[in-house]
Amino acid sequence: MIEDLKVVALGGGHGLYASLSALRRVTSELTAVVTVADDGGSSGRLRRELGVLPPGDLRMALAALCGDDEWGRTWSEVVQHRFRSEGDLHGHAVGNLLIVALWEKLGDTVAGLDWVGRLLGAHGRVLPMSSVPLDIAAEVELDGRVSTVRGQVACALTPGRVQAISLVPEDPPACPEAVQAVLDADWVVFGPGSWFTSVLPHLMVPQLADALHTTEARRLVALNLAPQPGETDGFSPQEHLEVLRRHAPSLEIDVVLADVGVIEDREELEKAATEFGGRLVLAAVADEDGSPRHDAQRLASVLDEIFREKR
Repeated sequence: MIEDLKVVALGGGHGLYASLSALRRVTSELTAVVTVADDGGSSGRLRRELGVLPPGDLRMALAALCGDDEWGRTWSEVVQHRFRSEGDLHGHAVGNLLIVALWEKLGDTVAGLDWVGRLLGAHGRVLPMSSVPLDIAAEVELDGRVSTVRGQVACALTPGRVQAISLVPEDPPACPEAVQAVLDADWVVFGPGSWFTSVLPHLMVPQLADALHTTEARRLVALNLAPQPGETDGFSPQEHLEVLRRHAPSLEIDVVLADVGVIEDREELEKAATEFGGRLVLAAVADEDGSPRHDAQRLASVLDEIFREKR
């Protein structure tokens, strides 16, 4: 554990869950900045019915920050639990309802998340990237034609190849606490996660993007272990970086972290990392069972080593 090292992790869903599960083992000063564009499942229903931010990715981040003791394991399982019924509660996650209830009671999104974090004993803080719900619009190429699809679910399930994304509204307000966390950070971590719908959207929120470009923090990109069906089918690791560069051409990256077992062209990936001004770190960070999932302890060990290096 590195005391007083301030780390901000950006993303959403299972990718952010993986990075937070590792990072909480590395630092006691951890903040998750989470995408708020989900429009499917329980989150989508609550968003449409109550006009709130979609709570699902925020809930998953809080669950990832729970400790390994009995309290942490129990509450992590409880907030992730989904009701199974023939009625209106079917599919809703307990944590989503808890978060929204606190938002309604307190009238403050950040305060509500902080209260849930205290209840869970979370090892870090969870913040939304924007103070309003967002939609993702993606330019998708299919059979030589380019069209626009709207919504996170539609983007993730498109049969075409995503070329670029934008947000609706175009200039959404950033969460002030998230902007400040980035400016105060020692390290900022992008990914792993759904590239177009969880990682890149943070760079589309003007105030947050400005903070990500100007912060004195060092920046690390953790690459995925495999392309995501529908969203990044056929993408090589270096193509993920090329897409990031197209969306944020002036962003500087200090470290690109990739699993040694999934890299087929190290030279090309090193070249892509160099174009960001950074260096490539290859390490064994995948689960030993061969699935495309990061092992929390392995990833934590590698991140700890990187963070301890002097500039």
